[in-house]
This record gives sequence, C-alpha cells and structure tokens, in this order.
Amino acid sequence: MRTPTLAPPVVGSDARALVHCRNLARTFGHGRSATVAVHDATCEIRPGDRIALVGPSGSGKSTLLHLFAGLEQPTTGTITWPAFGERGPAPGSVAVVFQGTSLIPFLDVQENVALPLLLGGTDPRAAVVKAREALAAVGLDALSSSVPDELSGGQAQRVAAARAIASGARLLLADEPTGQLDHESGTAVVDALVAAAARADAALVIATHDPAVARRLATRWDVVDGRLVTGDGPA
Repeated sequence: MRTPTLAPPVVGSDARALVHCRNLARTFGHGRSATVAVHDATCEIRPGDRIALVGPSGSGKSTLLHLFAGLEQPTTGTITWPAFGERGPAPGSVAVVFQGTSLIPFLDVQENVALPLLLGGTDPRAAVVKAREALAAVGLDALSSSVPDELSGGQAQRVAAARAIASGARLLLADEPTGQLDHESGTAVVDALVAAAARADAALVIATHDPAVARRLATRWDVVDGRLVTGDGPA
C-alpha cells in the first residue's frame, strides 16, 4: 500500500474513527480533459460500521474506496485515519477486495491468500491455517493448490475476498465483490466478509450496484455522479 500523505486531525472528528473525510475530491487529468471522480465528500467510518456504497458503474465508488484505503491521494480536501494514529494505517490494517484481477499468477491459491499475512510477520504455519479457514469460508478450500490461470473469474474474485478475510484487518473495503458471482456464491462471500468484520470488530464497506447486497448492510451511502449522499443528506 502506498504511504498516504497525512492531513492534520480534523477538529470535531471522532478519535475512534477509522476514516474521516472532509470536503474530499479527486480529479484525474488536467484542463479540458479533467474528470472529477469524487466531489466534495465528507464522511466518517467507525469500527463496526456496515456500509453499502451504492451507485452505477462510473459513479465514483471505486475512487472513494481507494481514497479510504490510502491508495489514492485527494486532489482537494482532507482525509485522516484517527484510530490508526499519526502514521496512518499500518500494513495489514486495511484490506481491499479489488474489482479487477489482483492475484499473483505464479502463486497458488493458498499462497495468494497467505502472502499478506507472511509479509506482515505472521508465523508461516499460522498463515497457512488462516488461509485455509478463509478459503473454506468462501467455498474454495478444494482449490487451494490451483494457480490463478486455472480459475474462473468468479473463483478468482472469491480468492481475493478470502485474502481480505484472512487478514484480520480493521477496515475491510470490497469493490463489487459479487459482480461476477452467482447468487449462492455471492451470498457466501458477503456472509464471510460480514463474519470477518465481526470477528475483528472491523468496519466493512462494500461498493455495489446490487440491491440485494446493499440490503445486507445496516447503512447505505449513495454515489451519484461522484457526489456522496449519506443518510444525513449530501456529504
């Protein structure tokens, strides 16, 4: 994960908040070709939150998730991670399920899931146990020795979800994790993400355009043409 540029703490923000955004915006390109992906978003994500980030493709959901994770830098506005301290999120404290393919092709499924744990200093034997448990949670324990080229797109997405689940992260961010899955597999992945968040007392944010997925989470935020609308009105 790229080290974010940290803003000073925002007056009035909750010290327990995992993410605090104020007037956050992200623009790609310059001049007439510039595209504003996120406009003036203000929000806070706390431990235990279950948030559905709902909007059509191209609305800015993915960019918002990347900003929450510290993978993108805001063009204007501020983002802080109060609960993680002045240095921001440590490696392994934020896990992202990306919309596109994110598996390492020369590692098998179990190795892909275990790798972030090993990089974070987890004992190799414990990392294998956690990887196997996470794969079982998404129904893929039988494919632990397969390589990514042997998987369907939906299976690869489930492995990516297992990797996030195994991490024990305090902030779980998932970008359309059920987009390539049938109903049964999608339900299993959402169940596993919710259960993992509960075990770690983590926040879970799922970007989706599926109403059935959105109904599984307690809070709904809408993204309309890059503008975030929370339960309190436009952010």
